[in-house]
Amino acid sequence: MKNILISGVSRGLGLEITKSLLKKENICVYGFSRAKTKEFEFLKEKNPEKLKWMSYDMSNISDIRNKIFKEFIGLKTPLHGFVNNAAISYDDIITNLNYEPLLKMYKINVFGPMMITKHVIRQFLLHNVKGSIVHVSSISAHTGYKGLAMYASSKGALEAFSKNSAREWGERGIRSNSLVAGFMETDMSSTLSVDQKNRIFKRTSMKVPTTKRSVSETIIFLLSESAESITGQNIHVDSGTI
Repeated sequence: MKNILISGVSRGLGLEITKSLLKKENICVYGFSRAKTKEFEFLKEKNPEKLKWMSYDMSNISDIRNKIFKEFIGLKTPLHGFVNNAAISYDDIITNLNYEPLLKMYKINVFGPMMITKHVIRQFLLHNVKGSIVHVSSISAHTGYKGLAMYASSKGALEAFSKNSAREWGERGIRSNSLVAGFMETDMSSTLSVDQKNRIFKRTSMKVPTTKRSVSETIIFLLSESAESITGQNIHVDSGTI
């Protein structure tokens, strides 16, 4: 049985990834999020042995080791993959930038994931696992959008962290990649107006939103042994934002 840790597991892309992983016989998902959705509760009821969940707010950085890795997963449980999916967005123009919401976003989008990655890699090493880490990034880190400078900067930081993680631990068979997702129809994008969404989608080659299914299936591929030679990369799944 392979054990995969996923953050932000209960809705949106995290839920889609979980659904796809649970279809595979040899996968157990350890997921955490601040709260459970009804859809996630139904999924957990159907898969009581293969889906483990705990409530955790990733901005609580000081408790990550004890709560997630000691109490929830347990140090005796080998991990085989980590999907860093949880994120929040702080959208505004730069001249309105405030420190407190910026810090909150960085705790969840950058600092928390970095600390979790530290303990994930330690778990890989402890159990001699050639594990795979996938950080969910955003096309906004590569193509500028008005009002998204702060959010884009957090995703750019993740991509740099992922690439250097790949260099640092590649000799041990540990892989790290960033999945650069285009704009999807999720709770995070629901704050955008129809006009804003249409302007974003028209900038893509396909003129449509990126599907959660496409992003999810690519992440599952990157977690698998079929992607054993792919590391340190930014994999774009963005409906052709070029």
